[in-house]
Amino acid sequence: MPAAGHSMVLFGGDGSPWTPTDWTSSDDSVRGGKSRSTLTITTSPPIAIFAGTLDITALGGAGFASQRTVDAHAGFDLSGHDALVVAVHGSARDGKVFTLVLKDAATVRRPDGRQQSSVSWEHDFTYPAVHDGLGGRVVLRFADFKPTYRGKPVGDAEPLDWSSVRRVGITVRSFFGQQEGDFVLPICSITATKHHSKAESTTTTTASSVRKGPRETEAEVEVGAAPGSSSSSSSSRGCLGFISQLWRPKPQA
Repeated sequence: MPAAGHSMVLFGGDGSPWTPTDWTSSDDSVRGGKSRSTLTITTSPPIAIFAGTLDITALGGAGFASQRTVDAHAGFDLSGHDALVVAVHGSARDGKVFTLVLKDAATVRRPDGRQQSSVSWEHDFTYPAVHDGLGGRVVLRFADFKPTYRGKPVGDAEPLDWSSVRRVGITVRSFFGQQEGDFVLPICSITATKHHSKAESTTTTTASSVRKGPRETEAEVEVGAAPGSSSSSSSSRGCLGFISQLWRPKPQA
């Protein structure tokens, strides 16, 4: 399990590249639904594309599609950090609300082989605004993750053990008919960081609150241009080259 530090790339860095065998689908087909998702990894640029179709016809308005890390994944020690940064590539905004899902408990399987449900910690976000079609970032602060059980809020959950995050997932839900259809989210990287304060940032704007009934959260969106950058130069140095120029948290006092 990778140890804590000032900044740590979970997925998408040179030392932690996107790897197909780290991920598996977890769609509503397990409940008789018809939603489908894939995670396609490309090398030029080096991104992971979460895409598929969210169907709400089979389950009476409900539906979900997700990709998650496999049970054998080592997990992460995120203690010492206070935010996850999702760096998104391109400008293919489809208006969907996505959810980053974390678990700190090992998977328990029922006698029939299916996974037993457990508490998840979740943060909703939308595709960030972009600069010149290159991409943007969404900052998800640890303090804003909410505990849920099967998508419903949990009021008395034990705090998430950030030193032992066993599973990471990316989900899109119908929120009972509020969204459906095709979706796409091209992700450059997911990074844990000790985030600078809003007052210190000059490239930070606040996104509209993402309202999902009782789960109302606010994602901080950051956008900006690398000095002297262009679409072609960003492509040549890769997705992370652009993000590294954008993402420059100030040293902690």
